[in-house]
Amino acid sequence: MPWRLGAILPKVLVAGEPPGCSRPKGARLLDPTGQLQAGIPLCPPEGDAGTGMVATNSVAQRTGNVSAGTSVFAMIVLEQALSKLYPEIDMVTTPTGKPVAMVHSNNCTSDLNAWIDLFQEVTQALGVEASESQLYETLYKTALTGDADGGGLLAYNYVSGEHITHMEEGRPLFVRTPNSRFTLANFMRTHLFAAVGALKIGLDILFDQEQVQIDQILGHGGFFKTPEVGQRIMAAAMNVPVSVMETAGEGGAWGIALLAAYLLNREANEPLETYLAAKVFAGQNAITLAPDPRDVEGFAAFMARYAKGLAIERAPLSKA
Repeated sequence: MPWRLGAILPKVLVAGEPPGCSRPKGARLLDPTGQLQAGIPLCPPEGDAGTGMVATNSVAQRTGNVSAGTSVFAMIVLEQALSKLYPEIDMVTTPTGKPVAMVHSNNCTSDLNAWIDLFQEVTQALGVEASESQLYETLYKTALTGDADGGGLLAYNYVSGEHITHMEEGRPLFVRTPNSRFTLANFMRTHLFAAVGALKIGLDILFDQEQVQIDQILGHGGFFKTPEVGQRIMAAAMNVPVSVMETAGEGGAWGIALLAAYLLNREANEPLETYLAAKVFAGQNAITLAPDPRDVEGFAAFMARYAKGLAIERAPLSKA
């Protein structure tokens, strides 16, 4: 073909740069009735990563956000580029082009949800009325009363394969020794720890090998729905304060709407982070939890057990 790739692809624009407006022909194509007017500006489009950063006001250096639900990913805005390539780390950018390191784990709450479903069956078999939301809140909060390290229990939440630990297929697994403290609180705490275990391995590359510094993480997703619990677990895993805002659940659609508003309403040369901080998130209610030293120490002990036990997780795959 006589084409050059650079000539075919559209020009890359950052947030706030005007890429153009809809024309009469395009407006009629989208809406033959004529109600849709021409002249609507298009903001530079973004995928889930960029809109998630905007929706959580995590576009400035030394900030980040973590989305935890069926899967989990953390995005941290870097002060400088990484020293080398890491297969476990994806590099993206903020909507204004700042480098962002993303750690993504395929598995987060799916296995934990399956255990909650099992407990729901138990309540139904006993004839006890308990809604799903009651069950989640009660069991999640129970985890906060367990031993700091989860009582010596171990779990892997791999419903699907996990690239960070090089597992090609998923094998959900729960393990204990005869001396483990097998209580409901420790069981729930262990599974909450396991939900972010693989993520922690990827984050350690940034924090330990690259010396990445971060001031605060914004959390969003189902993992944080029960007040305090998910925040405390994530703060223990990352050893940084974790905040949850009322608007964090709005997601990508709200993020791209904010980028559109930035295109239309920003002042001359006003940076995106300034616009968001001053005009969108000023006065926004947020709950912030600092890492508890007991939780941090307990999570570290769990992760040492997690690393040693990966051979157990890998064994059935090698014989499949």
